[in-house]
Amino acid sequence: MIKNITVVGAGAMGNGIAHVFAMSGFQVNLVDISEIALSKAIATITKNLDRMLKKEKIDEAAKNSTLANINTFTDTAEATKDADLVVEAATENVDLKLKIFAQLDEVAPEKAILATNTSSISITRIAAVTGRPEKVIGMHFMNPVPVMKLVEVIRGYSTTDEVTELIMDLSRTLGKVPTEVNDYPGFVANRILMPMINEAIYTLFEGVAGVEEIDTVMKLGMAHPMGPLRLADFIGLDVCLAILNVLHDGFGNPKYAPCPLLVNMVMAGKIGQKAGEGFYKYTAGTKDFVVSPSFK
Repeated sequence: MIKNITVVGAGAMGNGIAHVFAMSGFQVNLVDISEIALSKAIATITKNLDRMLKKEKIDEAAKNSTLANINTFTDTAEATKDADLVVEAATENVDLKLKIFAQLDEVAPEKAILATNTSSISITRIAAVTGRPEKVIGMHFMNPVPVMKLVEVIRGYSTTDEVTELIMDLSRTLGKVPTEVNDYPGFVANRILMPMINEAIYTLFEGVAGVEEIDTVMKLGMAHPMGPLRLADFIGLDVCLAILNVLHDGFGNPKYAPCPLLVNMVMAGKIGQKAGEGFYKYTAGTKDFVVSPSFK
């Protein structure tokens, strides 16, 4: 039975995962190497709960109990000592995730399931650095986690049926819709999404249309809630590039090669909303954005 959850990484995904587990009554230990990141995470969770309170989706008691269910740590061993499930939500970087999972295998209880929120990296490869590959699984939440219903549940080569079913049922307990997929680069969501975003960037790069025009066509013509270039900014261009590289390396197919414009923007630090500028330029502290001066 899963009761105690440890979430590794207090960024946008990590704090969202901690939020949904805590709101469902689980005890959550949120761990990060940075005290500042942990403080920001709690502030973000509080802000999101306040928004839900204002919309009358929860009451004051639910807000308070959710926050009371979350404890923060900078010591991974301390945070995982009683864990039934550990969900890693660190940066989408292969070497970093392998390092984290090797450490988790040493400090987490033998009973603990180790899950990764990776959006593209092989679960089998991650599991191979542990002594419990049968208990390693992908649990890919969508961003923003408190809002989006989907969880891609990815079983590695050795993941057992029992662990898979447990994580599927747990996702339903969180009010999510779990979808089981197999362990191939990009899984389903990003194998389809990232080539579309990459093609939108190529369309801009080759001068077919401007930023707003491309996004307008996809929003009004294809009923997408957000255009692909705006979505790329929201995800982070660095994350998009990392996922495309995983697809390109994993399949060896040139159709997954990142657009040179994407590569240059990441090198220039114009990685989207979190940096203040990508395809659009963002006004800090507001929801305002306009097309980046680079594309006017």
